[in-house]
Amino acid sequence: MTERTFIPLNIAVLTISDTRNEADDVSGKILVDKALASGHRIAEKKIVPDNIYRIRAALSKWIADDSIDAVLTTGGTGVTGRDGTPEAVEPLLDKTLDGFGEVFRMISYHTIKTSTIQSRAVAGVANGTYVFCLPGSSNACKTAWDELIEAQLDFRTKPCNLVQLMPRLKER
Repeated sequence: MTERTFIPLNIAVLTISDTRNEADDVSGKILVDKALASGHRIAEKKIVPDNIYRIRAALSKWIADDSIDAVLTTGGTGVTGRDGTPEAVEPLLDKTLDGFGEVFRMISYHTIKTSTIQSRAVAGVANGTYVFCLPGSSNACKTAWDELIEAQLDFRTKPCNLVQLMPRLKER
């Protein structure tokens, strides 16, 4: 059996926060560093406030750009009045990856117990671009990348991965 060759992806990172800036955006930096360490490229990184229209504007730009393969967002997945990432993102998705949120919460339960129910982490596909919406916690970002996203964005992962499906994402 032949070994698969790694395919680097172009990944955009969006931090959603009313209080963070580039100097103190720990979670966004973690996602950038982990993606780069895995061999991917960072196409762009941006911070927007927790506002559904600002989130949609940034995300829409990236999902319309055929050179962006995946978007990682951090922040806004909680349950407070300002947390609006799922509401901003879900209308843009062509398909949801329901298993992502389910498995993320299952993995998180081992660390944060029942607090995991406060996470509304979601993922899906929009215009052939994978979108992963993660909590703002740096530990949650590490967990999501290390336990789920890294393997699924690696063409070498068997028996299957999201990269191998990329050529077929825009089929109609």
